[in-house]
Amino acid sequence: MNTSYYQAKAADWRSCSVQVEEFMIPAYDTDTELYVRNKHSASMHEWQAERTVLCIHGSTYPGHAIYDTPVEGFSWIDYLAGHGYDVYVLDIRGYGKSTRPAEMLDDPNDNSAIVDGETGVRDISAAVDFVLARRQISRLSLVGLSWGASLTGRYTTENPEKVDRLVLLGPIWLPVAASLDRFPEKIPAYRIVRRDRAVARWLQGVPDHKRELILPQGWSKTLFDAIWSSDPLGARVDPPFIRVPNGHYLDWRNYWSAGKPFYDPEKILAPVLLLQGEWDAETPPYMARTLFPLLTNSRAKQYICFGEATHLPLLERNRLHVFAAIQTFLEGFR
Repeated sequence: MNTSYYQAKAADWRSCSVQVEEFMIPAYDTDTELYVRNKHSASMHEWQAERTVLCIHGSTYPGHAIYDTPVEGFSWIDYLAGHGYDVYVLDIRGYGKSTRPAEMLDDPNDNSAIVDGETGVRDISAAVDFVLARRQISRLSLVGLSWGASLTGRYTTENPEKVDRLVLLGPIWLPVAASLDRFPEKIPAYRIVRRDRAVARWLQGVPDHKRELILPQGWSKTLFDAIWSSDPLGARVDPPFIRVPNGHYLDWRNYWSAGKPFYDPEKILAPVLLLQGEWDAETPPYMARTLFPLLTNSRAKQYICFGEATHLPLLERNRLHVFAAIQTFLEGFR
């Protein structure tokens, strides 16, 4: 694929006027509100299930920062909106601009892990129902990253009539024995994530001479400024930090490490795209390759592994190739 081709295509849609709306919607719990951001072309006035997408983040960074931080002038959901999609992003509780559970004001060791997969799926359900009611449509497409791929996979098995198609980025699946983690009986409620370690974690496994090519310093600074400004407590200190719920570790201990999938891929009926980065150290490519043949009842399925990409290919130098692949999938199989 020729990068200049995609740059030319980008010039066509970047002139599109995009409308932004933000909402705090009620979760299916008392006193919990969820942040939802919507972008679509200002000229868009008719709403279709096939053109509606909800994006779900992973276990560390909030959705609005991952999916809607512009680099070189535009974000992933700017791209989708510019190509005629009505796009939504959710921050699950405890992340970003959504309500933070009371436990996140205490010492993390005072409480057990919060916001596990079951809770995340309930928050997705609230967001899906909000979008469907708002646009008067019966279904939409879901994009899930990492932990978010597990959540959207589970949601899809339980609500097949509401999911048009499913994109799983860096999906988690059963680990090989050598990669199993051991967890204490009590996992703290949340963890502190510091900015100074973020790049090293992101680029683990990437050859040194490729690091700046994959993630330019200017891009990472823009993204990390957005992420580390999202925690009202951590943003006020130097160096800044974000508080992150530890519920995904419960999922890892109780499901994946125990040999029990969080969802049954045979129950997914919608078309599915599994998308992977060659240098993904968080969810190595063998996970997606193992999951792919288990999607036995999907109406159509694709697996793409991008070379020279990590766990966050939507935010790296070759992102336009990833954008185009997802767009092609969303528009296909009609």
